[in-house]
Order: sequence, then C-alpha cells, then structure tokens
Amino acid sequence: MVLLRAAACAVLIVLTITVQVGLFAHLSIAGVVPDLVLLLVVGAALARGPSYGAGLGLVAGLAIDLAPPADGVAGRWALALAVAGFLAGLVRGEARQSVVATVATVAVTSFAASSLYALSGLVLREPGVTISRALEVMPIAVGYDVALTPLVVPLAVVAFRRLDPAPVRW
Repeated sequence: MVLLRAAACAVLIVLTITVQVGLFAHLSIAGVVPDLVLLLVVGAALARGPSYGAGLGLVAGLAIDLAPPADGVAGRWALALAVAGFLAGLVRGEARQSVVATVATVAVTSFAASSLYALSGLVLREPGVTISRALEVMPIAVGYDVALTPLVVPLAVVAFRRLDPAPVRW
C-alpha cells in the first residue's frame, strides 16, 4: 500500500511539472509562469501536515530543479518548496476552515518560496538573478499563484486526503 501511495504522489508530481513546464510556458508574463508545483505542495501540506508538506516539497522541488529546461543549481527549488510545504502545514487547521485563510496561505508561501529561490540565486551568483529582477517578478508570481488557488489547491487537498485517509499525528 505504501508503494501505491508513493507511485500516486510521483504521478501527481510528474503531471504537475509537465503542465507547468509545457503548457503554462505559453502563459508566461515577464518570464514567470504559474507555479502548479507550489500549489500541489501547499495542498498536500494542508491535507497532511508540515512534515508531509516539507517532504513532498523537497521531492517535488528537486524534480522541478532537474526537469528540462533546467538551467540553474539543483536544489534551489527543493529548498524553497520544502520550506513552503512546512509553512503551509503549520496553518492547516485554520486554512481548512476558511477560503480566505487558504488564499492567504498560498500568498505567503508563494512569496516565501519565490524569495528563498531568488535569495539562493543571489548567494550562488546565478546569472541573471538580481534584486531588481526579483522585485519585478515577485508580484507576478504571487498573483498567478493566488489566481489559480481555487482551481488547484482544493483538488490537491482531496487527492492527498484520499491517498492516506488516516490522520497524521505530529
């Protein structure tokens, strides 16, 4: 049963990355595309808690780091999505009760993940990563993620609750 759950998570991650990198690349604004992987991680964290969210964020982030067209240092998205998953999991009780709390959770985690990704790029001296560029794309990234929240996060929460209906203790 554990293997089946892991396979289902892998399929969700691969499907989400494929849509994000393939289909949503045509919807980019200033080089920013909707971050479906972040929304999947937030949905998992809201359904299963901070440990699950951080673990899934780490795996999904590493997958997005290595997915073509990978052009930076691997591990930057893994770190950013692990932190986002942990943060989203911390508010899972409140966000489960309110749509506003869910949207606020996505906004905060999107900002945190994007900031951490940009900061790691600055520290590692990635080409093209500057403070002015980060400040330019941050509102677009958060806006995209908040706009897609009602479409993606509820589906992700339902999917992860069905994968393992037993309550998580943390």
